[in-house]
Amino acid sequence: MPEESDLREYLVLSRGQWDATASKEEVQAAIDAFYRWYDESVAAGLMKPGHRLAKEGKVVSRHSVTDGPFAETKEVVGGYWFIIARSLEEAVALAAQNPTLAYGLMLEVRPVEFARASVLVPANETPAQWTRGEV
Repeated sequence: MPEESDLREYLVLSRGQWDATASKEEVQAAIDAFYRWYDESVAAGLMKPGHRLAKEGKVVSRHSVTDGPFAETKEVVGGYWFIIARSLEEAVALAAQNPTLAYGLMLEVRPVEFARASVLVPANETPAQWTRGEV
């Protein structure tokens, strides 16, 4: 077992919709298999619990509040959970075992960054011109 200090958290976002060509029985079997895999992984300390996301929601920006978390992007995020692993590659290897992947869902695996945001440290929100020294 790796030292706790060697472990990181990875957020897993479940994206997409079920394959419309699959039968409801096939998809339900994959869902049931997912919950067995998920419960075993949480019990083994390989994952932390997450949740499904409701269909309704709002997108809030400085300009407006709009209906639907995916109104502009046509993106569907169905839920999230966390993987505990030594590396992104290890986290992805565990995520690749998810039984729902065979029926149209995709998983985005991202390292969780616990540091507070700072304009001095480039991050997802940092404009490209800042990192190129144009500003």
